[in-house]
Amino acid sequence: MSPRDSVDTERARRLMMAALDGEISPEERRELDGMLETNSEIREEWEQMNRVKEVTSAMALREPPEEVWGEYWTSVYNRTERGIGWLLLSLGSIVLLGYGAWKWIEAVFQTEDLPLLPKVAILGVAFGLSVLVVSVIREKLFTKKHDPYREVQR
Repeated sequence: MSPRDSVDTERARRLMMAALDGEISPEERRELDGMLETNSEIREEWEQMNRVKEVTSAMALREPPEEVWGEYWTSVYNRTERGIGWLLLSLGSIVLLGYGAWKWIEAVFQTEDLPLLPKVAILGVAFGLSVLVVSVIREKLFTKKHDPYREVQR
């Protein structure tokens, strides 16, 4: 297959997809028809694409039974409730850790012999650490629960 044939095949495939989607211009349609007449490989591929489109167009999705919908909505409610629960737990933990850090920092700030810059740095470290601790704990719990490889033995 020469590079020219490869380019023609790619062009033919683009034209076939446009034709199947109903987005082909009359000029492009004439070009595709010419390719179909002269190239049997492209013609066979075109026929296969048409068959696939016919089959998929005739398909209809079955409606799931009522109990499947009930289970679906139950799982949606559970996921929503758990998401809200994790959010509140995370926020509450951050606030409590932040409050504890604030009280500790307050004691540090009341000391007269420490300059302002180290005091501000201690404040940033304390709040950052509290957020990271909550984040890591939450991530570890989530990963433990949803790890697809937890059953794999080394």
